[in-house]
This record gives sequence, C-alpha cells and structure tokens, in this order.
Amino acid sequence: MKNNSKNQEIERLKSQVATLEQLLEVFEDTALEQAQKLERTLEDLKRTQAQLIQSEKMSSLGQLVAGVAHEINNPISFISGNILYAREYMEDLLYLLQLYQQHYPEPVGEIQAVSEEMNVDFIQKDLLHLLSSMQGGSDRIRKIVLSLRNFSRLDEAQMKAVDIHEGLENTLLILRDRLEKGQINIIKEFGNVPPVACFAGELNQVFLYILTNAIDALEEIHRQGESARKYAAIRIRTELRDRQWVTIAIGDNGVGIPEEVQKRIFDPFFTTKPVGKGTGMGLAIAYQVVVEKHHGQLHCVSAPGEGTEFRISIPIPPDNSECESGLTP
Repeated sequence: MKNNSKNQEIERLKSQVATLEQLLEVFEDTALEQAQKLERTLEDLKRTQAQLIQSEKMSSLGQLVAGVAHEINNPISFISGNILYAREYMEDLLYLLQLYQQHYPEPVGEIQAVSEEMNVDFIQKDLLHLLSSMQGGSDRIRKIVLSLRNFSRLDEAQMKAVDIHEGLENTLLILRDRLEKGQINIIKEFGNVPPVACFAGELNQVFLYILTNAIDALEEIHRQGESARKYAAIRIRTELRDRQWVTIAIGDNGVGIPEEVQKRIFDPFFTTKPVGKGTGMGLAIAYQVVVEKHHGQLHCVSAPGEGTEFRISIPIPPDNSECESGLTP
C-alpha cells in the first residue's frame, strides 16, 4: 500500500511539474511576444520621430531658401541689370577718349600730366575686364541661389523624373566651402543614366547627409596631425544596373567604419560623433527616404583604414516612359 501511495504521489508531482513547465513555456512565449511587440513599437516611434524631424528640417530649409532667394535676387537683379548699361556707357566714353587721343595727340601740359598720373592707358585696358568680373560675380550668385532652390525642391510634392547628376552637382555646390577648406578632391565618374522618378528634394538631402559624413571622416584624418594627412578624395559614381536600377555610389578614402558600428549606422539616434557634432539622425533618415519612401536600396561597404562607400539604388518604374531615353552627363 505504501508503495502504491508513493507511486501515486510521484505521478501527481510529475503531473504538476509538467503543468508548471507548460505554464512556463506559455509565459515565456507570451513574454517574448510582448517584448517583440514593444521592440516593434519602439522602432515605429523612432521612425515616426525621424519623419517629424525630417519634415521640420525640410520646412525650415524651405523658409530659409525662400528668404535667401528673395533677399538676394532683388539686389542682384538690380546690379546685374545696371552693369549692362554701365558697360555700354563705358564703351561709349572709351571710344570718345580714343577719338580725342587720335585727333589731339599732343594735349596741353596739364592734361598730359593728369593722364600720366591716372595711367589712362591702363584704365582703358582694365575697365571692361573689371565690369566683366562684376558681371561674372553677379551670375555666380544667381547660380548659387538657383542651386539652393533646386536642391530643396520643396515645391514638388509628387514624384518627378529628374536628372540625378543635377542633384549631385547642386549638393556639391552647397558643400563647396567645406570641400575647399578640407582640400578634398571630388572625383566624378558619372555614367549615362536615365532620369529617375523620385522626390528630388528628399533624395538630395540623402546626398547631403552622406557627403557630409564623408567630409567629416576626411577631416578627422587631418585633425590627427600633419603626418597623418594624405590625399583626401571623395569618389562619386553613377551607373544604370540591369536597366532597372540607377545606382549612386559615394565613397571616401577616410578611416573607414568598424564592423560593429556598421551594424548600427542606420539606427535612429546612433552616432559616434561627440556631443554637439551629430544627432544620429542623418543616416537613419537617409535609409528611410531611400528604402521606405523610394523602395530602393542603401548599403554601406567599409573596412577600417580602407575608407567607406555608400551605395544608393533607386528603381526605375517599367511604365515610366520619361525614364527610357537617358541623359548624357
């Protein structure tokens, strides 16, 4: 009897243990499922925050561009327009002076002395060059303002087939000062690619983020001292792949990115830069724009000491007739 009672007690305990194990498995599964839901919710919140930050930045950029364009275009138009008249007046006056010199080759002593003191011969040669330089400067400012407007393209809410090379050139123009100060060479290898249907302003923003990171990486080499300086370059390649994708590769010959960092570079708020130098949002927003909004691809290829290359691939819709002819860079 005692043995039967012990066996029954053992079986009862085994049954309770099995029940507890089942409950534990259910609890673990539920906990895991809840943890996964929380993780997905957190990622959604991060993406939403990135979208809000991006929208706010683009809105602020739009207001800035509109203000700059308005404030600069008006005086530049005034200057540029008046330079044309000033040139005509100067040409007439110089022609009149030449006639005087031709018909009165021997002026009175006072005129001769003032003419030599003023170096009239030099003024006649240099004056029109001076006006041409002023006109060139005016035209340069106009192009900068136009590049700012084309870079943001805030007035284009719909996808539109655009020249990728124009977007890259506009972005490089905005970064020109940093490139020159950092003595960074730009190597362009533009292929014969078709127009790309995209949100041009947001794609240009992606170019800006990636190029800015490349400049930061090259400047870091310079900060290590004169002995660490080397030929600093950023290479930009574009090509048509499989007649279905336009690929833009932006690479630098900087310090490279460690493998453990590469795994997180597209995470919102992840940054290796010191406080005040970066928010960790640039590449996260770039990934969102390329992958989620354009259904494209964004990859990072890097190794310590061998530089870094970001490859952006944007799909070409098969029914987009605008994208079939191609553009010659």
